Amino acid sequence: MHSLYLFNIASQHNNWLSTRQTLLASNIANANTPGYKSVDLQPFEKALESAKLQMAATEVGHLKTDPTSAMTDTTAGRSASWEIYHSGNNVSLEQELMKTGEVSRAYTLNTNIMKSFHRMLAMTAKGG
Repeated sequence: MHSLYLFNIASQHNNWLSTRQTLLASNIANANTPGYKSVDLQPFEKALESAKLQMAATEVGHLKTDPTSAMTDTTAGRSASWEIYHSGNNVSLEQELMKTGEVSRAYTLNTNIMKSFHRMLAMTAKGG
């Protein structure tokens, strides 16, 4: 049976969501700061696609890969904003609040999926 790292991926996704929520809160807090540019993370799916996966070599003839395969790219970049104000600030409160709603929905979905997976695992362990 192959190892399933679903809990690890869910944990990484929750860390990504937490980091994104922190950046969005910072954007909202600096909504009136002159010259402030809003920031956001790249989508989690892109971070997963860019992560290097390590293959297991179970035979001598198998290929070896780079051991640095952890997904650590949570680089914050400039966020595309709807408007730029006279002060040079580009934070749109409506846009930032919509993004925080996305984060909340994604966290709830992630949590519910993990609860369901945990229940299935517990039922399998009980034999029921």
